[in-house]
Amino acid sequence: MLEKPETPPAGAMHQGILIESAELRIVSLPLLTPFVISTGTMTAKTFPLLVLKGEGLEGIGEAVMDPAPDYLEETIPGAMAFLRDVLLPQIVGKRFASPYELQPILAPWRGNRMAKAVVEMAFWDLWAKSLNIPLKAVLGGVGDSVDVGVSLGIAPVEKTLERVDEAVANGYKRTKLKIAQGHDVKIVEAVRARHPAIKLTVDANTDYGMADLPVLQALDDFRLDYIEQPLAYDDIHDHAKVQAALKTAICLDESIRSAKDARIALELGAARVINIKVGRVGGFASARAIHDTCAAFDAPVWCGGMLESGIGRAHNIHLATLANFTKPGDTSSASRYFKRDIINEPLEATNGEMPVPTNGPGIGVTLDQGFLKTVSDHVEEIGA
Repeated sequence: MLEKPETPPAGAMHQGILIESAELRIVSLPLLTPFVISTGTMTAKTFPLLVLKGEGLEGIGEAVMDPAPDYLEETIPGAMAFLRDVLLPQIVGKRFASPYELQPILAPWRGNRMAKAVVEMAFWDLWAKSLNIPLKAVLGGVGDSVDVGVSLGIAPVEKTLERVDEAVANGYKRTKLKIAQGHDVKIVEAVRARHPAIKLTVDANTDYGMADLPVLQALDDFRLDYIEQPLAYDDIHDHAKVQAALKTAICLDESIRSAKDARIALELGAARVINIKVGRVGGFASARAIHDTCAAFDAPVWCGGMLESGIGRAHNIHLATLANFTKPGDTSSASRYFKRDIINEPLEATNGEMPVPTNGPGIGVTLDQGFLKTVSDHVEEIGA
């Protein structure tokens, strides 16, 4: 049970929070192991980090767009320009009573959901800190931990089996295999033969088309919990055709950018499960709307990951405390990906459960400023 919060800073609840400045930087964290999916190989996680500063507090957000548009359309260079030249000048020097007051500024701009999300997420953290309560509390979440699984990149069969063995030994509650054309049925068959009882899923990252339906149907034999995003990133219509031809549930990721997308997908029968990535959908307001829409359809959701550092990982953990996040998410231990994180607090799962960070209000983690400087490729300050 939450302790009674201390009195928030004067005026925080009624007059809002004045955003006095913003710090924008690009961070690059080397990965311990290259992460291979159908669209390419990642050897480092490079991302924009935003700090909103106001009234002695700091709200921190991590953006999830890639250097090149290989997940969705947004890129780091484009997002940095949009943040620097358009979004941040509209909010720095102004006062906002809640994150929802940002919407009239964010909504008119088309697309660019990841750039909008990092601004909104940083303000949610700032707002929760001004109220001296955890982020999960202002989001409407409950509980002290969330169930998590692992996501395993593409590798040869024997290496994949070793990784699955390790994940099972560590108690993770779901194992997800990245698949691609020519790297699918045989590897799933091998994993299922060795681990007949684990909760197993696959993620195609859009690598298949309608002509590949027989391959997807072959995956029905392996009792998968779901097949994630087999078809194109912008498709819902053909996913409905594939779902009708499969026993296994389809989970949509890239195709879902809004609550409207989720409603259409569920009405058409294009999916039975939805992956929510707060960065992909434009922030917490949109993530909550998708969560509530899926709950209305009795469709479970889970929190996806983008190999985030501890900042993005902490945001994801708090989001996953909402009631309809009933499937294990991708927020596994940070030490699986990074030799050293940019936060002071370790985010480590035990037996498939990730504790909600509690070192202070908001997201409950703090930046390791000394190390952050060593992995920052660019830093700039935006003032009023």
